[in-house]
Amino acid sequence: MKNVTNQDGQSADIVAENIEKLKELFPDAFTESGVNFDVLRQLLGDASVLDEGEEKYGLNWHGKKKARQIALTPNTGTLLPCPEESVDWDTTQNLFIEGDNLEVLKLLQKSYAGKVKVIYIDPPYNKEKDFVYPDKFQDNLDTYLQYTGQLSDEGLKFSSNTEAGGRKHTAWANMMYPRLKLARDLLKKDGAIFVSIDDNEVGTLKAICNEIFGEENFVAQIVWQKSKKGDSKLIASVHEYILCYAKNKTACIEAGIWRNRKEGVDEVLEQYNRLRKEHYPDHNKIREQMMAWYRGLKNDDPRKSHKHYNWSDERGLYFAADFAGPDDGRASRPRHDIFHPETGKSCKKPSTGWRWDEAKTNWALAQDPPRIHFGPDETTIPNRKSYLKETALEPYPSHFYQDGRSATLQVEKLLAPGVFTFPKNTKVLGKLINLLASEDDIVVDFFAGSGSTAHACMLQNVEEKSSLRYVMVQLPELLDGEKSEQKSAFEFCIENGLKTNIAEIGKERIRRAAREITSEYPDFQGDLGFKTFKLTSSNIRAWSPDRTDLEETLLSHKEHLVEGRSEQDVLYELLLKRGIELTVPIEERHAAGKTLYSIGYGVLFSCLDTSISAGEVDEVAQGILDWHKELEPETDTHVFFRDSAFADDVAKTNMAAILQQNGISHVRSL
Repeated sequence: MKNVTNQDGQSADIVAENIEKLKELFPDAFTESGVNFDVLRQLLGDASVLDEGEEKYGLNWHGKKKARQIALTPNTGTLLPCPEESVDWDTTQNLFIEGDNLEVLKLLQKSYAGKVKVIYIDPPYNKEKDFVYPDKFQDNLDTYLQYTGQLSDEGLKFSSNTEAGGRKHTAWANMMYPRLKLARDLLKKDGAIFVSIDDNEVGTLKAICNEIFGEENFVAQIVWQKSKKGDSKLIASVHEYILCYAKNKTACIEAGIWRNRKEGVDEVLEQYNRLRKEHYPDHNKIREQMMAWYRGLKNDDPRKSHKHYNWSDERGLYFAADFAGPDDGRASRPRHDIFHPETGKSCKKPSTGWRWDEAKTNWALAQDPPRIHFGPDETTIPNRKSYLKETALEPYPSHFYQDGRSATLQVEKLLAPGVFTFPKNTKVLGKLINLLASEDDIVVDFFAGSGSTAHACMLQNVEEKSSLRYVMVQLPELLDGEKSEQKSAFEFCIENGLKTNIAEIGKERIRRAAREITSEYPDFQGDLGFKTFKLTSSNIRAWSPDRTDLEETLLSHKEHLVEGRSEQDVLYELLLKRGIELTVPIEERHAAGKTLYSIGYGVLFSCLDTSISAGEVDEVAQGILDWHKELEPETDTHVFFRDSAFADDVAKTNMAAILQQNGISHVRSL
């Protein structure tokens, strides 16, 4: 029984009823903005509206031009370092950044463009209660600062998406377009992006990605079945999608085919090697023991899927695979003789002929041991030997099943029940990442949520002995303890002394996952830390003159740096502005009682002391020059000073002259 609403007391809305009738007859004449009268006229048989010159294939929506422009609008903010909220600040190569991901992606462009191997994101699916990012052309940073209470005492409330606005798909497309555009620029040439989505916006997402990445770089639309059954009045939806696009599909192929290890292979080979050590050279005994081991496994154990690999020879564990050619009706199939090694007689041939020609067969027979498996005598058709260690890799399937509840249980074990709903499965993410990332590649997730991608990277580093680095970006979305769906998360934050927002939960999940890995893998010495940064306004004050009192304006702008910001804050903004990664080492020395900083092994030097007298210029300059000579950086060095530190222009000019005369030409003041 529905509640009575205000609309129930109104008279009949004839116009609305007529529109609904038209919508039923001609649904393709309606857009989010209302009736497209040209389309309606065409559907009613009016050929005069035809003008093919105006129609173009593609996705268009209100605000698309602004969405494109907002990705190009420069960011005036910075990222403040937060060592107190980090883990292993001095050594870690991982990042967790709090802030609006659009503005953060802009800030990362100089430092990380063309350096990221994998991007995985799980954006809002545009359902009724999904979070909406209110991007605004020109003032998006201010919007974020208002939301987080950095511009005023009261935070700006971000809204949930509803149909009532009539622009549901438009708002979502406007949010995704600039972020995906910026994300593409971060990828290496052979990098790729994976995006989780459901039926609600998969069509829109694919059209946007086709435009940004190019339809030729579409890799796959993977179907992730998350349940065996569902509840629906029509058809139960038990799946969602992962769209994959390459930055450059050709470059990805040239870099190496994408493969994952088959599940259970490593454990089977470990068991085989144990039996081999125990029973070698009795291969019959090894086979007997392998078959017994397989029989003891449960049917749903992934190791049991390899039970046909039970034969053994000097090369290893193998499967006696069918050697017959395909039944394609070809009379010309190879039908050469293969002689039995014991009887010397020609073996029985399959009715469809052999899979290999005579040359390849002779090659296989000449190997030691031979790569052809024979029966007791010539009456048995020979097989080819398929070795498990040689077939351990497989392509990623375009459809797979992974119970969605397993990820929830994983997070509940680390945190508490109900803290984060529908987290992504680290096992699935790990396999996607492992398709193309290795060594010290960078993985980015700018809808980080509970930190599943970071957790997956750490687990991959354990399993693959790699050094993957991650960059997580998450809006500090405020939690409301009055909302039933957020109550558990809100209470978890309060109980653990955390700020009540999603970013805090993500960081805490990563901390606890790291501790769990340390406990389960005590010998692992990899990177389990992360540096925390937070989006805010620049450390460098913008020139905003008061035209009614220019004298006071000049005096107040004598100091160009924002009051209250630390030297470390300024240093990390310099890294962003100069295009240096945020994880490079920052070292310090002293000269003339002043602190000197070297960033990235001499790529950048800085002295941010508040005063450098004329008598101290020579000693400070020499300290920088001596350090520069020691480090011998391969790229041009930049040096920065606080503009207000110099007693006068003469001292500032002398400092620049000394450095430039000794080969450092890029000297700047803040």
